[in-house]
Amino acid sequence: MQAVGKLSKYIKPYILFAIIAPIMMIVEVSMDLLQPTILQHIIDDGIAENDTVFILRSFGLMIITSLIGLIGGIGCSIYASRTAVNFSTDLRHDLYETITYFSNSSKDKFTLGKLVTNLTSDIEMLQRALTMLLKIFVRGPMMFIGAIVIVFITARELFPILMVVVPILAFCMYYFTALSGKLFHKVQLVVDVVNTKVQENLAGIRVIKAYNRKNHQIDQFTDINTQLMKRSMSADQIIGVLAPLTMFVVNMGIVAALWMGAIKVDNNTLQVGVILAFINYLMMVMQGLMSSSMVLVQLARAVPSAERIVEVLEEKIEFTNPSVPESHKIQGSVSFENVSFSYLKGTESVLKNISFHVNAGETVGILGMTGSGKSTLVKMIPRLFDVDSGVIKIDGIPIGQYGLEHLRQSIGFAPQKATLFSKTIAENLQYGKSEATEQQILQALQASNAREFVDRLEAGTEHVLTQGATNLSGGQRQRLAMARAFIRKPNILVLDDVTSAVDSISEKAIQQAIDEQFAGATKFIVSSKISSVRHANQILLMDDGKIIAKGTHEQLLKTSELYNEMAKTQAEKGVTLSE
Repeated sequence: MQAVGKLSKYIKPYILFAIIAPIMMIVEVSMDLLQPTILQHIIDDGIAENDTVFILRSFGLMIITSLIGLIGGIGCSIYASRTAVNFSTDLRHDLYETITYFSNSSKDKFTLGKLVTNLTSDIEMLQRALTMLLKIFVRGPMMFIGAIVIVFITARELFPILMVVVPILAFCMYYFTALSGKLFHKVQLVVDVVNTKVQENLAGIRVIKAYNRKNHQIDQFTDINTQLMKRSMSADQIIGVLAPLTMFVVNMGIVAALWMGAIKVDNNTLQVGVILAFINYLMMVMQGLMSSSMVLVQLARAVPSAERIVEVLEEKIEFTNPSVPESHKIQGSVSFENVSFSYLKGTESVLKNISFHVNAGETVGILGMTGSGKSTLVKMIPRLFDVDSGVIKIDGIPIGQYGLEHLRQSIGFAPQKATLFSKTIAENLQYGKSEATEQQILQALQASNAREFVDRLEAGTEHVLTQGATNLSGGQRQRLAMARAFIRKPNILVLDDVTSAVDSISEKAIQQAIDEQFAGATKFIVSSKISSVRHANQILLMDDGKIIAKGTHEQLLKTSELYNEMAKTQAEKGVTLSE
């Protein structure tokens, strides 16, 4: 319940709505509680005495109380909904914002499937619980207590029946509510697994098809889905038993009331209207308990959701607060000083004591075998990861002292995997520069050699990409990713093996555009081809997370055996190493 308390701050801006809703519900319940008493007097004082005026007056009073109750019910629904919807909207916003600041290790800790569940079903669960809390949780107890009090005052002869029925109903509610809460918590855990599996399978659908593993994945999903079905069925069946069981207890109470009432009416110690009113109040007692139990079940389901959300909100953000003012313009010199990094604490480092310096405006080529740490190294520059030891400096200042937004605004980063969004080509490029004009978009496309295929599209830059940009080829996606980095005109440009799916003619055009348009920028070019970096001011040759050689192309040909071997192998495969 501590988690629920921590989330209560999201209700405070709407506390007025949260107060009005229960007040309106009190009005509705009060009117409902008056109805059986009015009916009792109609029967005993009106019909029995043949008093038509009293009957008509009482019917008018019932209509008025019904209208007042209607207004109260509608008002409660409106204000409860406003509170709950605004609460969930603000909470979802903060949760999403928190997730966007997560490091990769935090994302791996929670898993994407679980984070999606947090943002969707967990928050929806809390929204429903809050709505029911403001509406039904006021109605249930008030109707329950009010009905008992009125029966004690007006039908004390039948009150012993309540003394038997109410404890039985209360025990049933408590037992089934507690049990269902535990079961629904288990259901939520399986929902996480289902979301993760669906997301994983849809993202890798091409691999699944290519390896003809569709049936295998379907079988795996069927197992998980069956597990979810069984747990959901167990929880729903528990709730399903509660309603008929409580109705049976109430029906037994009605039978007892009719039996006792008939005897007392025959003895002229009780009036018929009192029996009918008692039966109505007995039904209200049941409804009050039932509605209260529904809220308790919903709360029992919502508490684990609240705990999961609070866990995400309280996840420690690894990035430190900046101390460098944003007015400081980043020039672009970069230094790595004994930098080491591992993806999982306690495991072997992916980067091991990396040290090098790059002056502003220079070009650095990074070569190495697969798994040597090339991509990890350049991801450290925009702080997609933080170092385990050592320090990275930009313009002589540790990058931890820069604000993330300020740091990344000065960097154009094109990752190895070209991630594009299901928007237009223009909107994708505006991720790099939100205020980019049409002319700037076209210039960036020209620089990345992407304009040649964009111009052939019927809608041009307004062409809408599918999810994952599957309506483009790999090379086209890479060129758009480069254009997104180019459009910012950054002081530091990071290209992580972005020409792997680009033909040699296009690559040469891109290299020429980079030399012409980004002469003053510090450039980091990761590649597996020597031809892509041979003109760099400095080439870093990596192996097993270490820099084993560095220098210019000519220097490495003289001093590095591995570099010579790579050059020879690529030459044999027809890769041109010279202009």
